[in-house]
Amino acid sequence: MEIKKRQLEIIEAAGEILTESGLAGLTTKNLAAKMGFAESALYRHFKGKEEIIVTMLQYLAADMDKRLTACVAKLEDPVEKLKAVFNNQFDFFEKHPHFLVAVFSEGLLEESKQINAVIMQIMATKRKHLLPIIKQGQHEGIIETSASAEDILHIIMGSFRLHMLQWRITAFSFDVKQKGNKLMGSILTLIKV
Repeated sequence: MEIKKRQLEIIEAAGEILTESGLAGLTTKNLAAKMGFAESALYRHFKGKEEIIVTMLQYLAADMDKRLTACVAKLEDPVEKLKAVFNNQFDFFEKHPHFLVAVFSEGLLEESKQINAVIMQIMATKRKHLLPIIKQGQHEGIIETSASAEDILHIIMGSFRLHMLQWRITAFSFDVKQKGNKLMGSILTLIKV
């Protein structure tokens, strides 16, 4: 996905507003004020609020796809791949907590069909990376086969989502990576043969 430097600055600022004020606070007026330029200047880069959110989510999906592909490229062991995927996600959100609200905001789901489609794209990207790893682990006899790969995927993704939601609700007050690795260790204990 091609995104210009100024567009990235705008979507990062939009993410910060979402974190600080929620969806209601994300207005073009507030965004322009945060960026330090006239509201009309935003329209040179985006048609409106919906396009800003859609672009933010598309950027996050493309970035995640690229990051997760790279982080497992040289790994063979499925357990190590799972750890690498989650550590990569923890590192990303630790550096960019303002994007967490965009990805995990239920309020966005009611905004538009286009936003829903991009949220589905983000979930599909996670699925694209995790499901083959789980299947590989099952095939190699490392991960339990008593539950389907799909069910294990739901357990892992749901646990990750809850962990990140707790981090957001507590105003990012705990070490997301340390606590996340402990959670991942517990999940691996449950799913490993």
